[in-house]
Amino acid sequence: MIGFIVRRVVWLVPVLLAVAAITFALMHRAPGGPWDRQKPIPAATRANLDAKFGLDKPAWINPAAFAAAREQGRINPVALGRAYLDSQFFAYLGNLVRLDLGPSYQARGTQTVRSIIGDKFPVSAKLGIVALVFAVLVGVPLGVLGALRQRSWADQLTLAVSTAGVAVPSFVTAILLLIFLSRQFHVSPLRRPEAWDGFGRAYLLPGVVLSLGVLAVIVRLTRSSLLEVKRQDHVRTARAKGLGEGRVVTRHMLRNGLIPVFTVLGPAGAELVTGSIIIETIFNVPGLGREFVDSIAARDYSMIMGTTLFYAVLVALANVVVDVGYMVLDPRIRVG
Repeated sequence: MIGFIVRRVVWLVPVLLAVAAITFALMHRAPGGPWDRQKPIPAATRANLDAKFGLDKPAWINPAAFAAAREQGRINPVALGRAYLDSQFFAYLGNLVRLDLGPSYQARGTQTVRSIIGDKFPVSAKLGIVALVFAVLVGVPLGVLGALRQRSWADQLTLAVSTAGVAVPSFVTAILLLIFLSRQFHVSPLRRPEAWDGFGRAYLLPGVVLSLGVLAVIVRLTRSSLLEVKRQDHVRTARAKGLGEGRVVTRHMLRNGLIPVFTVLGPAGAELVTGSIIIETIFNVPGLGREFVDSIAARDYSMIMGTTLFYAVLVALANVVVDVGYMVLDPRIRVG
C-alpha cells in the first residue's frame, strides 16, 4: 500500500505541470492585464510595474535568446535552456519548486498568494465540511430508506428529492432562498465579515445550499447500490439465519453497498471546497472561492495560478484517499 501511495503522489508532478501550463495559456489568452482595472496610469509606471513583477519577460520563450541559441545553424543546448528559463512561465515554475507562489498583483506585492490562501481557505474549508456532513447525514439515510421501501411513497419522495437536487443549480436555490427569507421572514442570510470567524451558524444556510447537488448523487447511489446488494446470496443467508433486519442492513448490506458512495465522497468533498465559488459570492462569504473570482476579474495572474494549482492538489489528494479507502472497506481490492 505504501508503494501505491508513493506512486500516486509522484504522479502529481506531471498532473500539476499540465494544469499549470493550461491555466497559464488560458490566462494569457484572455484580454486585458493586471493594471487595466486601475485608473489610467502613465506608460512609465506601467513599465515599472511590469518589471517589478516580471511581466516584462516573454510568456513562454525569449525570442532573442532563442535566436542566439541557433546562431551559425547549430543549437546550443545551454543557450536554448536559458531562452526558456528567461520567460514568465518557467520563472514561475522555478519559484513553485521553492513553494513560492509569488505576490498578489492586486495587493501590489504587499501580500503573497500563499498568505492569502492561508487566510481565505479555512473559511471555504469550513463551508465545505458543513456541506459534506449534511449531504452524508441526510443522503445516506434517504437512500437506505428508498432501497428498503422500494416503490413505496417514501421511495418516490427520495427519488423526487434527488431529482430536484440534480436538476436545480445551487445558485438558483441560493437566490430563491435569499428572496424567500428576506421577503417572508425579513431575515437576511448575508453576514458581515466578522460573522465568519469561528464555526458559527453563518455557515449553515450556504452549506446546506452547497450540499444539495452532492446530496442528490449520494441518495441515488446509496439506493441503487443497496438494491443490488440486498438481492445477493450473503444477504439472503443472513436473513435465513434469523438475524434482525437492523443487523442485516448495517453489517451485511451497508459495508458493501457504501463502496460506490465512498467513491464519490473524496472528489465530492474536494468539489464542495473548490466549487463554492458561486455560493461564496452570493452569500458574501469571505472565502478562497470569492477571492478567486475577484482575481480573475482583476487578471491577478499569480493569484489565479496559485489558487488553481492549490485546488488541483486538493482534488488529486482526495482521489488518493478514495483509492486507499477502497482497500480498507473491501479487503478483496488489491493494487498492482
